[in-house]
Order: sequence, then structure tokens, then C-alpha cells
Amino acid sequence: MKIIASCLVLAVSAASGSSTDIAGQDAAEPVLEAGAPERAVLITGASTGIGRSTAEYLAKNGFFVYAGARKDKDLAELNKLDNVQGIRLDVTIPGDIEAAVETVTDAGRGLYGLINNAGVLVMAPLTEVTESDLLFQLDVNVMGPYRVTKAFADLLIESKGRVLTTGSIAGFVTWGLGGPYTMSKHAVEAYTDCLAEELEPLGVGVSVIEPGSFRSRIWTSTVDRMKAKGYTAEGSRYEGALRRFMERGGINPEQRAPLPVAKAFHAALTSPKPLRRYMVTPNQNQAESTLMATFRRIAQLNEGHEFTYSREELHEMLDRAIGPE
Repeated sequence: MKIIASCLVLAVSAASGSSTDIAGQDAAEPVLEAGAPERAVLITGASTGIGRSTAEYLAKNGFFVYAGARKDKDLAELNKLDNVQGIRLDVTIPGDIEAAVETVTDAGRGLYGLINNAGVLVMAPLTEVTESDLLFQLDVNVMGPYRVTKAFADLLIESKGRVLTTGSIAGFVTWGLGGPYTMSKHAVEAYTDCLAEELEPLGVGVSVIEPGSFRSRIWTSTVDRMKAKGYTAEGSRYEGALRRFMERGGINPEQRAPLPVAKAFHAALTSPKPLRRYMVTPNQNQAESTLMATFRRIAQLNEGHEFTYSREELHEMLDRAIGPE
């Protein structure tokens, strides 16, 4: 699908911190001292994909992990892992969130890190998507991080810990039929910046991890959900494109496993000065496309108004945003 420019945040802006692409690189070494007690981290959506990979990686690298999942089978599998405790947690159910807070509090470890990872994908044209599907998309991807972070805020402030959220390069680029999903990920960018303004003065680090296309079940789950609702794309203005998506939707074995994303979360948890944004893409093309979408949006913002800046002035602004070498 053609990527078009649609981004509200410059990835290298001084106001929102710098970003980095660490795909294929080793994560920073932990700042925990030898013999220090394990720090506790809660991960939502930990049953598969990025969440499961991150839970396993952190549990092996100095953290005790509370792994959120919705199904009994997934919770049982997570409980088999060392340094991992499965917690029933649907980010759309307040009762689940309240119970999770009680479980973590009663355990007595405190909470150093929260990773808002639970997410869903809705693929539909914006002129045809049902209101219920759009609300479902935003309820999980936007309201979910809001609910869980709010519920655990006291514990995180007490520990001067970290709040991390799984964003996406879809928070900077858009594509046809991906409107509901990219809307939600653009919202995560604003949520991160505002939350950082409020929590960083209280000693809590706030970061967003921006994965590209890594191996995930999110596509399979999307197609399964569409078929379960009896959706056929028949009669849509975009019938051909939707049918092709439903036919090919699923796990692509050629996509990279999400270990680089797990390492980015580890870096954000252990760095003395975590970055605001960590872009993690499986190839150079996705990184370049994301940055170009950002630059095109800036160019569009600069066109045809009273205070338009010259190329030289824009270059100087970029230099200021990047900061000293």
C-alpha cells in the first residue's frame, strides 16, 4: 500500500526528545547493580508477538514480569516461564485493571515499569467503517493505555519508574484502509508527549517504542474477527482491496521475529536517560519512509502562509532540534 504523509510529530524534535532505530543492534547494558533486587514490570497484551517476546526477554534480564493476557490457556503458558506471573487483564474491562492493581500491590515488589502493549487492528475504509468497529479500535489502542497508566500511576511515581507504550511507525505514516489503526497510533504519539510533560517532573520516564513490520498475529486476528462477523467486502467501494487483504492476511514467515522490539523496551527501562522515541524497523526502507512522511508533513505545514520559512531556515531548525553531535 502506498504510504502517504500524515504525521503530527517530528521524530527528532527537541521538544519531544530524540529517536533511534535499534533494529539489529544490542540493547544497552542494564544499569542495575550486581545483586540488586529484580524490578517489577507489567506488560499488557503479553500472550503473543511483541508482548510475549518482551516478557521473555525482560524475565531473562533482571526483571520480574507481570504478564497480562485474557485467555486461560495463555495465562497458563506464561506462568510456566521463570520470573513471570500471568495476570488476567483485558484493558477494556475496569474490573480486570482494578484486580491487577491489587495483585501487584499485594505482591510487595512495587512496580518499576509499565508497558502498554495490548493492541488491535481494524482495517476498513473510513467512509464505511462502522462506528462500533472504530470505537473498538480506539478503546483498546488509546483508552487502554490511558486506563492502565492511570490505575498504576501511584506505584510508578513511588518507584520513579518508567511508562512505555507500543506505538508504531503507523503513528507517522498512513495508508488506505488503515485509517482506524493509524488514527489510534497517531493518538498514542500525542498521549506520550503529554504524559511525559506531566510525569517526568515527578521522576517517571516516558517513552514510546515505534515498531515497523515484525512478525505478529495482529493481522491474523483481524481477518479472523472480520470473518467471524460475516464480513465479505461485498458492495464496498474498495471490494477488491479488502478481498485481497482478507485472502493474504496472516503471519508472514519471512517477517523478522520481534526480538529487536523487546530489546528496545529493555533499553528504555535500563537507560539512565531513556529516549522519548525508539524507532525499530526491520529494514532501512521502513525507517526512511517513516522519516520522509514526517518531513513531507512539515513541508506541507510550511507552505503558503504568512510565516513560511526558507529552506535554509528549516535546515537551521532541524539542526537545533537534533542538538549537538
